[in-house]
Amino acid sequence: MSTCFRRILVGALLLFVLSPCTLRSEWRTLPTRQRIRSGADTNAWVAVEKTVRLDLSRTAVVICDMWDRHWCASATRRVAEMAPRMNAFAAAARAGGALVIHCPSDTMEFYEGTPQRRLAQSAPVVEPRVPLQRWCSLDRTKEAPLPIDDSDGGCDDDSPPPKGPPYPWTRQIATLEIKEGDAVTDSAEAYYLMRQRGLTNVIVMGVHLNMCVLGRPFSIRQMVNQGQNVLLVRDLTDTMYNPRQRPFVPHCVGTELMIEHVEKFWCPTITSAALLGGQPFRFSEDRRPHAVCLIGEDEYKTWETLPAFARTELEWRGLRVSIIKESPADKHQFPGLIEALRDADLLVVSVRRRALPREQLDAIRAHLDAGKPLVGLRTASHAFAPRGRDAERAGAGTWTSFDADVLGGNYSGHHGAGPTTTVTLVADAKSHPVLTGVAAEDFRSRGSLYKVSPLKADATVLLMGSIAGQPA
Repeated sequence: MSTCFRRILVGALLLFVLSPCTLRSEWRTLPTRQRIRSGADTNAWVAVEKTVRLDLSRTAVVICDMWDRHWCASATRRVAEMAPRMNAFAAAARAGGALVIHCPSDTMEFYEGTPQRRLAQSAPVVEPRVPLQRWCSLDRTKEAPLPIDDSDGGCDDDSPPPKGPPYPWTRQIATLEIKEGDAVTDSAEAYYLMRQRGLTNVIVMGVHLNMCVLGRPFSIRQMVNQGQNVLLVRDLTDTMYNPRQRPFVPHCVGTELMIEHVEKFWCPTITSAALLGGQPFRFSEDRRPHAVCLIGEDEYKTWETLPAFARTELEWRGLRVSIIKESPADKHQFPGLIEALRDADLLVVSVRRRALPREQLDAIRAHLDAGKPLVGLRTASHAFAPRGRDAERAGAGTWTSFDADVLGGNYSGHHGAGPTTTVTLVADAKSHPVLTGVAAEDFRSRGSLYKVSPLKADATVLLMGSIAGQPA
């Protein structure tokens, strides 16, 4: 090897070793969620899940206003509870090559002279796409009004709001480690630093979503306006919302409404599990029963009606609802089912002749073996009894006796459409808790009636349908 070539080779190797931005390029596959309108002239929205690949070496992780103390005691408590999971997320992102930018607003005096503060200050000023503001307020041309009323300050305890500075926060909560190579700022310096390093991806987490996480110069509205590829970590955020204000829902539901707002008008979201695995973070006060709706059928449009029912009848009553739909690419796959069932209190099945992967069907069996309830809607009697080629899928799980084993029925087809079906309340059934609020009068339906006799001896019948001239 010639001396000249040897020097070139050594120089090239040193360039790669000493230039982490060139060497460290770690791509991650992240499941994201966003909301789109179901039609051009409608205000109905649907959640769309999409897997994206993100280069962490071109990513900034922005931690917004995770102060050591808030004027609202419950806000201080939630920040402290969330901080360990957030610190783990930041560590994982940092290990993958991301730049972690700590943004505890109004506390820069505490960090003056530190290497992390000097790093942010050293970034050269650049011309932004649109002017960066100290605060970016809601713009009705870009987004709807916020879904929660925070006009009282948003505190859900009796803490009195401050009349002005000095504020109780003095620094970022100490649980969040500020490491070598991180940056500290509370201004447009964050964007200048991103531009200096060629960082086009921004992952945002912190508090509070209806205020600082949307409005600050380093956060969602302004980073989206600059053309950055922004993601919100939806389980590592919180809101300033008081349930005594509109829309009068639990605090955690108010936060979910704000997450949906961001997914509609600003950017997709991910959970911390995207980098850390396991289950997403959930506040300890969020003890809502968890209902999982499993939807996979082609006729009755429960993919539309069940989510609407969950919103109008369940969530405002304090239930947490997960909607699990069949994959658009494969109707026998139900992404997210296993994870959702891990802490489910109820499984609602609206499925018709699907051949689930065995591990997903095993998760359903485990739910039932644990003594947890299931509600079956119409085609649930033959939910996991595929026919023809579907039954022959490699790795598919079937449960042809699901009706008899779980529902107590014996599905054998249905009567033809035609005469009206009369549905009658069975004697002595009105006191059953399932029928709470249901009138005792008979009602009529045009739906075709299933043949399910004979029933299991221990099945409890509440309603009975009949068709004139047809056997029972």
